[in-house]
Amino acid sequence: MSKPQNSSKKDKPANNGSPILRFFVKTGIFFAGLFLCGVLLAGMALALAWPNLPDLNAMTDYRPRVPLRVYTADKVLIGEFGEERRNVLRFNEIPDVMKSAVLAAEDDRFYQHGGIDWTGVVRAGLTNLINMSKTQGASTITMQVARNFYLSSEKTYSRKFYELLLTFKIESELTKDQILELYMNQIYLGHRAYGFAAASRTYFGKPLSEVTPAEAAMLAGIPKAPSRFNPISNRPRAELRQRYVLGRMLSLGYLTEPEYKTAMAQQIVMKSAEGTPAGGYSIHGEYVAELARQLLFNVYQDNVYSRGINIYTTVQSKDQEAAYRAVREGVLEYTRRAPYPGPEEQLDLPPGTENNPQALDEFLDGVFDKFSDSGDLLTALVLSASPTEVKLARSSREIITVTDKKVLGVVARALNDKAKPEQRIKRGSVVYIRKLGDNWEIINLPSVQAAFVALSPQDGAIRAMVGGFDFYRGNFNRVTQAWRQPGSNIKPFIYAASLERGLTPATQISDQPFELTAAQTGSKAWNPKNYGNQYEPMLTLRQGLYKSKNMVSIRILQAIGPQYAQDYLTRFGFDKARQPAVLPLALGAGSVTPLQLAGAFSVFANGGYRVTPYLIDRVTDSSGKIVMQAKPTVAGDAAARAIDPRTAWIMDDVLRGVATYGTAARARVLLKRNDIAGKTGTTNESVDAWFSGYTPSLVATAWLGFDQPKSLGSRETGGGVAMPIWVDYMQDVLKGVPEEKPRPRPDGIIVENGEYYFSEFPPGQAVARLGLPQADTLGEFLNGLNSDSGEDNRIKVAPGVGTQSAQPWSQKIPF
Repeated sequence: MSKPQNSSKKDKPANNGSPILRFFVKTGIFFAGLFLCGVLLAGMALALAWPNLPDLNAMTDYRPRVPLRVYTADKVLIGEFGEERRNVLRFNEIPDVMKSAVLAAEDDRFYQHGGIDWTGVVRAGLTNLINMSKTQGASTITMQVARNFYLSSEKTYSRKFYELLLTFKIESELTKDQILELYMNQIYLGHRAYGFAAASRTYFGKPLSEVTPAEAAMLAGIPKAPSRFNPISNRPRAELRQRYVLGRMLSLGYLTEPEYKTAMAQQIVMKSAEGTPAGGYSIHGEYVAELARQLLFNVYQDNVYSRGINIYTTVQSKDQEAAYRAVREGVLEYTRRAPYPGPEEQLDLPPGTENNPQALDEFLDGVFDKFSDSGDLLTALVLSASPTEVKLARSSREIITVTDKKVLGVVARALNDKAKPEQRIKRGSVVYIRKLGDNWEIINLPSVQAAFVALSPQDGAIRAMVGGFDFYRGNFNRVTQAWRQPGSNIKPFIYAASLERGLTPATQISDQPFELTAAQTGSKAWNPKNYGNQYEPMLTLRQGLYKSKNMVSIRILQAIGPQYAQDYLTRFGFDKARQPAVLPLALGAGSVTPLQLAGAFSVFANGGYRVTPYLIDRVTDSSGKIVMQAKPTVAGDAAARAIDPRTAWIMDDVLRGVATYGTAARARVLLKRNDIAGKTGTTNESVDAWFSGYTPSLVATAWLGFDQPKSLGSRETGGGVAMPIWVDYMQDVLKGVPEEKPRPRPDGIIVENGEYYFSEFPPGQAVARLGLPQADTLGEFLNGLNSDSGEDNRIKVAPGVGTQSAQPWSQKIPF
């Protein structure tokens, strides 16, 4: 029996290669599978996420939160109100230099890549690897647009994924120009400025179309870090970033070598974020803009700040800037005449601080935080002071030395070693300075205030309005909100009332003093006086207004009756409740606003019509469609006739005489015009100073005084402090404007011996005298109107004429 034989040979597997090769094959298969899984997962994620991506309506129908804007009549921007400053421009409205600067700073391959710059990603990755830190990013303009419109600022993988998807979607549906336009209008650039157009106004006070390459580079450098590269709050870093952008613009061919050198050498002038021409506005229209805002807020409430509403006011930019300069100079001129009160504050300046630029600048930062500039009044720190030299600092790079004897003479007392501590200027004093030609003056921040308003007498359109010395130190608008005694500015309206009661410009009136007892006034004795205690035996009504005589005005009011005068004043727009029916009304014992006075004088300027002052001409929505339009009444058209045209014509003639022969004669001399009319006004103890005047096409009122009423000084008058403001304004706005002829004399006026009379009150029938012995021919009518005369010509209050004993009055009587 045979046994099976066991084979000594074993079977061997097939040889498939070396172990290393097998490892790479397996690894490749693994990663291929992993990649396929990733693709499948990405596809699934994309399939789920893409339909949920927001549509691009916010971009294709771009409607940002545009603030309320206020413009002058000639379309100069004077104010913006809203959480965001924004001015949307179309692509072709954006200057090429600004586009180039943005591309150089943010994404120079913007027009080559498809939304993600893979070259930039690799370059940034290598740079960051070499530097061992994230010093360079690869975010494109399209990616930034996606973030700004749709995504939050959180840094998560899911947000980054959606950012990439949105980037592709934006690139697929919008053109490159559209994307860049959106970016340049939407990006945040600090100080509430969104978009480069708003930033240009915020930082440089000019439209984007006017920026230089240097300015464009500074703006383009901000988006990377709006706080770090802010040119106002962090100027050194902003300049470093600007130089980097300029270098990129040169290397990319956006600038030539000469243009680059010019841009590098340009000194950038910043116009600080919150101010006047320093706030992105070319003129000072702060009070106008604020009043316009208030008026629109009453209509739209909070929605007014985000709907892109535009208000076009009646204000003319030339007039407004002239008014601003006139008010500032008028207040400063008064301030110069007053004794210098001393520095704003005395600080302890450590020895040697001025020798260390960084220490000095840090010290000055604290000073400027507390004492800000006011227009052209600049805050400065005194480094040293003597009667012959004062050295001041605005920064470590701006040291000012004042040696002019005339300038130092104004503050000589404060430079004396014997001056009171609170008045002395010495090292560490904080003062205000102002440029005067090649010199600087040291002047205190004014405490006195002023107001000015000008308008058209034909329809009431306000052409200029300045409500105070500095809007940013309190936005109380004295033009519309300050109720003050008008002093002699009220007299023309009392005189006008008398013309319709039988008096004439030739009526002779006693100028002698008189007194009223406590029994007659119902309160306390009243002993009014003329300014300077100067009296004349007799003056005509015309002369009485020329010289602004109080005795004459009081006698006129007594003759026509205070109640009649009170009612008559309402024809000019004065509030009846604020004009007491008592004799002191003749001297301005009531209350008015500067705007009321300007509107009232319009009646004389336009021939006797009542027009209503108005500020807003029209309002448009963000598309430019008019949603509100003013429809003012025009004098001689639908406007109500306030007074007899003969009264208006005669009063115009008399007020022209005031500006020729009377208290306002200096106005005509300075303006060298014959079409000027006006009246000064000064209240008792010189608390309020006024001047109101006009040409046939322009009326203006100026006021000066303290917010808390106190004397301006015994020698200060309306003609001395208010009229110069009015004249300065008129000199600017009437330059090159031809003189206007007086209106034709209306029917019903007769002329005799060179004077004018109503036809129903001719000589012999009109009131001939007041407070003087009566001629036998006057008759009972005149005896009823005129006061009895005593040996000293003092008038007695007749029953039913003048004050009523049952109505006490105790107002402070103004001149």
